[in-house]
Amino acid sequence: MDFLDDYTGHVDPGGPAARRTLGTLEVTKVSVGPMDNNAYLLTCPATREALLVDAANDPDRLSDLIGSGPDRPTLRTIVTTHQHGDHWQALGAIAGKFGAETIAHNDDAGPLPVPPDRLVINGDKIRVGEVELEVIHLRGHTPGSIALLYRDPQGTPHLWTGDSLFPGGVGKTTLPEDFESLINDVEHRLFDTLPDDTWFYPGHGDDGTLGNERPKLHMWRERGW
Repeated sequence: MDFLDDYTGHVDPGGPAARRTLGTLEVTKVSVGPMDNNAYLLTCPATREALLVDAANDPDRLSDLIGSGPDRPTLRTIVTTHQHGDHWQALGAIAGKFGAETIAHNDDAGPLPVPPDRLVINGDKIRVGEVELEVIHLRGHTPGSIALLYRDPQGTPHLWTGDSLFPGGVGKTTLPEDFESLINDVEHRLFDTLPDDTWFYPGHGDDGTLGNERPKLHMWRERGW
């Protein structure tokens, strides 16, 4: 697999992966599957342990992302951000191949093809090597949707949001009460607690920052999606 080190937050289906190095974490983003799903490999450079956010599709492509040589990272953990099928098509294959622990929220565990080894709730911590990620439960897109927060000690916070937050709006919801739940959680658990320079990584498409989206929150509420 080809890798781009000039990270912009954009990747193309079938194209190279994009890689960036933060203070104590290496982030690699790739697009997989027919729905242009993002998968993220988070690697601790100090220990070479890795965590995969959403084994969404294309197990061979995800295996290439992790690598096969002696210097490849050790995949310890796979986190599924929510229960929708386009985010776990390769979960069984990748978990089985690499022997990784699987993690999800209890409210979304039922539909997953692999019963999670660990269930998490809001505020739990997940480690990848020496790096700690915080679980943020964002209710509405699905009952158990979660985001992962990395507080870079040398820079800005970084946030993996699944399908709960995108540049331009929150994730799709079916009922008005689901939208109300999601917009409330996104506002109170993300925008009210994190700074504008927080960089977020969604389940599809390009990355964004909270600062760029913050002025649009009232518009999202008014339009109802």
